Amino acid sequence: MSFDPVPFWVSFHLGLWVTTLLLVICFPLAWIFARSTGRWVPWVESTTSLPLVLSPTVLGFYLLILLSSKGPVGQFFLSVFHVRLAFTFTGIVIAGCISSLPFMLSSLRAGILAVPSHLLDASYTLGKGRIETIFRVVIPHMKSSIVAGIVNTFAHTLGEFGVVLMIGGSVPGVTKVVSIAVYERVESLNFSSAHVYAAILLVVSYCGVFLLNRIQRGEARR
Repeated sequence: MSFDPVPFWVSFHLGLWVTTLLLVICFPLAWIFARSTGRWVPWVESTTSLPLVLSPTVLGFYLLILLSSKGPVGQFFLSVFHVRLAFTFTGIVIAGCISSLPFMLSSLRAGILAVPSHLLDASYTLGKGRIETIFRVVIPHMKSSIVAGIVNTFAHTLGEFGVVLMIGGSVPGVTKVVSIAVYERVESLNFSSAHVYAAILLVVSYCGVFLLNRIQRGEARR
């Protein structure tokens, strides 16, 4: 097999979609988890953190049951929206969001908890609403946490293998991501091509971690 750049485009496309969606979805969840003290919070937090410890293959298996055309979610989308989820790019986006959810959620929750409570109280005292307080007080004080969530989520999505393989298979140009391309080249004993894919992914991941560390050190100095 010769080198094919398409899996990189699929992976980056997937990473952008998953990271953007989770940034929007996880911020209100992180705010609720950080500010709520109900007995239900540990149960929900444990559920959202499950992808950290659950085998990606097992997670992908249950997601395949849900998203297949005979599963409850997949059947609903197929009958109402005429959209098939299993073995499509939409399906691996959904799977990627579930798999990478804890990486974004934990970073945002830590950032919200790090905002001094007296700043929130001062904002409310000055007559600012919750939404304005979030955008003018909370977000500016948790920039490094937001960047950490973005980098961790994007990097994890780029390296995702088990969940994507179970939900999307290996459809060229649609669901075949870099990790699957590496696996297929190793399986066919094409180690030279596998080295190229793996090396590029390694460099991209290292650059992301390096950028994150620089930003966090800069925030610490300030």
